[in-house]
Amino acid sequence: MKFYPLKFKPIYKEIIWGGSKLRNLLNKDFPADKKIGESWELVDLPNDKSIIENGEFAGRTIGEVLQKYPQQSLGQKSYQPPFGLLIKFIDANDCLSVQVHPDSEAAKKLPNARAKTECWYIVNCEPNACIYKGLKPGTTKQMFEKAIKAGSCEELLNKVPVKKGQCHFLPAGTVHAIGAGNLIAEIQTPSDTTYRVFDWNRLQNGKPRQLHITEALESINFNQNPKVLTVKDADRLVDCDLFKVDKLAAKAGGSAKIAAGNVKVIMIISGSGKITSADGDAVDFTIGQTLLLPAEFNGEFIFDSETVCLSATF
Repeated sequence: MKFYPLKFKPIYKEIIWGGSKLRNLLNKDFPADKKIGESWELVDLPNDKSIIENGEFAGRTIGEVLQKYPQQSLGQKSYQPPFGLLIKFIDANDCLSVQVHPDSEAAKKLPNARAKTECWYIVNCEPNACIYKGLKPGTTKQMFEKAIKAGSCEELLNKVPVKKGQCHFLPAGTVHAIGAGNLIAEIQTPSDTTYRVFDWNRLQNGKPRQLHITEALESINFNQNPKVLTVKDADRLVDCDLFKVDKLAAKAGGSAKIAAGNVKVIMIISGSGKITSADGDAVDFTIGQTLLLPAEFNGEFIFDSETVCLSATF
């Protein structure tokens, strides 16, 4: 059996802060009246499973294929879910909640929690767009808890202006929020554990969204070294124990070899082209798509137009 680049049906998440950029800028297909905040591109969690949409495996979940063919797809003897990455595009038409994801130590103390480390690649952003990441120096747990109760925790967060093409790394335990006007590619460990501490006094269906203040205070790293919150814009964007992310920028008519050995996830940020296998078969790609290149696959990128893509491994 030939293994080939896999494409997936996006899983759309309608969220109060979502907008239309995923449709307008990344060609996602959903009704114009829907406020879609997230497009889950690749996931294998109990409640969300990506479905393959191309080739011989079309209609199967990614988990089914990885379970049946772990050596060819992952380079492993067996597959134990979840898949090592969760891949999303995010449209922040409004600010996301101030939140945190636990690290492995905090997750052990909290019910049904999974650790989550992530990075945000700025696909596009409006003028003066920003993110919030990490606490201002000297902020203690007591100070932050008091600010939460007063509705002023924003004052204790680092507000960071962003630029298109930047990648911001956020290890587990970093309190954060995505500001309005950002279109983001998110690469993260496979967890949907999120603890909100502040939601900008918004109402959803006439009621405030649930907060998780006790869990958040347990999860926030109040002794974080600001140097771990790296910002890169070229080549190796993220290099941590959990995953690595590289940026590839290519001119129209260019090409790049793909070596077998590691499973790779490719996010197409801009441009178009095709991926050809060693025997000449081709899979087209275009802006906004995510592809999984199985471990045994080797071939070549052929770029039809100027292209930027992210390659993630774990």
